[in-house]
Amino acid sequence: MTSDAADTRLTVDLDALAANYRCVGAEAGGAEMAPVVKADGYGLGAGPVARRLWAEGARRFFVARTGEGEQLRRALGDRTADILVLDGLVEGSAARLEAAGLTPVLSTRTQTEAWRGLTSRPAVLQVDTGMNRMGLDAEEAEALARSGFPVALVMSHLGRAAEPGHPRNTAQLERFREVHARASLAASAGVFLGPDYRYDLVRPGICLYGGGPFDRPDPRIAAVATLDAPILQIRDLAAGESAGYGAMFTAREPLRIGVAGAGYADGVLRRSYSQGVGWIGGAPAPFVIVTMDLIAVDLRNSPGAKVGDRVEFLGPHAQLDDVAAAAGSVAHEVLVRLSPRTQRHYRGEAA
Repeated sequence: MTSDAADTRLTVDLDALAANYRCVGAEAGGAEMAPVVKADGYGLGAGPVARRLWAEGARRFFVARTGEGEQLRRALGDRTADILVLDGLVEGSAARLEAAGLTPVLSTRTQTEAWRGLTSRPAVLQVDTGMNRMGLDAEEAEALARSGFPVALVMSHLGRAAEPGHPRNTAQLERFREVHARASLAASAGVFLGPDYRYDLVRPGICLYGGGPFDRPDPRIAAVATLDAPILQIRDLAAGESAGYGAMFTAREPLRIGVAGAGYADGVLRRSYSQGVGWIGGAPAPFVIVTMDLIAVDLRNSPGAKVGDRVEFLGPHAQLDDVAAAAGSVAHEVLVRLSPRTQRHYRGEAA
């Protein structure tokens, strides 16, 4: 797809992704790193992301859906990765899983019994330790392991890992210790809770893509995605003059604004309009209005701004966790909402 200076542009820095992978890996000690590339690599492109992480040494990847696993297998080509599907062995998926060489993460007794009837391969089990989402209970998993059911990995998921010191983390850890097998408990934030949470394998997700482990920017984690767009028009508002649908903004004093060619159709969450900040040449430009295709920003900090200058809506200055907080959301949603309409550019692609 061709692009020009008028495009809303999403740049994915795969070198930064690789640096984040190494950062989390160093924190994880000797635990195996198995990246999570579900939701199309958190919206950034599962193929380019997984190929670069393969080049960094990753050999096992997690996806959510069977279809995501099939697409990832095609994207990886002849790379012999182990691809695990978090949905598990859902009805009608067995033939597809087998054809694509995918491994389901089993979460119910029905799934484990179906798996036993399909193959002698060791299973991956999901155990619920208190999040009350997906998974067997710890006693069921331990009983399966004792029964001779071949188990390659037992995993669980922390519900409050982004809140260090929360008692729920300790409670889940104690429940998980009841299961005696090769184990995985930590995703991104869990890795940073300390060695007790790391076990044999960790499943980094948001930290690979630029989000801090504790829902705030972390200097160890580099920005991977940059979303920017050009200023299309500059206009002056008089005090008392309104802008946007329903006059959502009224100037309290004379104000110069820049109207940039991006909007919620490109992935900038509309509910961030009152707290969001763009950046122009390293200076903050608070949001004035957010519409489908256009965002107006306050140019008081950029008096020399001109048509064609680019406004950063996500990136090294507009940091992912700050953008999420401005929208009352989480970094994960900010990324997966990025629109295919944006012109995508990749830096550091693996062959």
